[in-house]
Amino acid sequence: MSTPTAPNEPVPDARITAPLDTPTTGTITVAFLISPQAELVDFAGPWGVFEYVQLDGGHNPFTLYTVAATTEPVRISGGMVLVPGHDVESAPTPDIVVVPAMDMAKIAPEALDWLRRVHRHTAVTMSICNGSYVLGQAGLLDGKTATAHHAGYNALRALFPAVAVIRGVRFVEDGKIATAGGLTSGTDLALRIVERYFGRDVARRTATYLEYQGTGWMHPDSNGQFADHAASSLGHPVCPVCEMPVSPDTALTLDHGGNTWYFCSTWCQEQFQAAPERLSGKSH
Repeated sequence: MSTPTAPNEPVPDARITAPLDTPTTGTITVAFLISPQAELVDFAGPWGVFEYVQLDGGHNPFTLYTVAATTEPVRISGGMVLVPGHDVESAPTPDIVVVPAMDMAKIAPEALDWLRRVHRHTAVTMSICNGSYVLGQAGLLDGKTATAHHAGYNALRALFPAVAVIRGVRFVEDGKIATAGGLTSGTDLALRIVERYFGRDVARRTATYLEYQGTGWMHPDSNGQFADHAASSLGHPVCPVCEMPVSPDTALTLDHGGNTWYFCSTWCQEQFQAAPERLSGKSH
């Protein structure tokens, strides 16, 4: 990984890499995959970025739409109900796919099939937060580097052993795959994609119009506070899967490898039990 650059320092030209070619039609189609409990912040930020890009003359090159297994209303995070614009059979072919975190148990097989199919033709398939789990479930992360929400690093490692998980970054780019960290990291990744298409000045102008003051899209290593594993002790344990602090008096426990492990939830305990060799060296 490259050395982090301080926010006020000039960014070396080498950091402005991997330019993307605009389709010959001049229109870049962006599909937002929606499923139950899709995290609103994950996809609302990128939607806003792509919506407000303006090239010279005020032209916006991005066409946005939502897609789901069907066009039936979908209840997403916070109880909001969203009506998808397209189902997987009618959706236009996308140049970019945006995948937020969602309820992994409720993703329709048709949605995963669509993701696999369109990924063959995308310029970028991007996830935000634990949307990287969805890419992993679709088999798109095998042999790749990727990231997730800082509370999801270990679960990503446990669920998808063929993925090299990168901690402490706003986003990771690996070929056509781009994965962002938690929540607002998706805004940075979207600005980064704008930069790859149209250059840094257009991305800066978009961020300014949005009154977005984050600089993570220029400094992907700026999530460094999450690079280290959470400290754990017998008196103050953390869950070895999500690294949340837990109470030794009320947490779920499991004995493994001569240690007692403390868990915040049944789900985390089950993930640990499924892959203890990948998680038991991290905290106790």
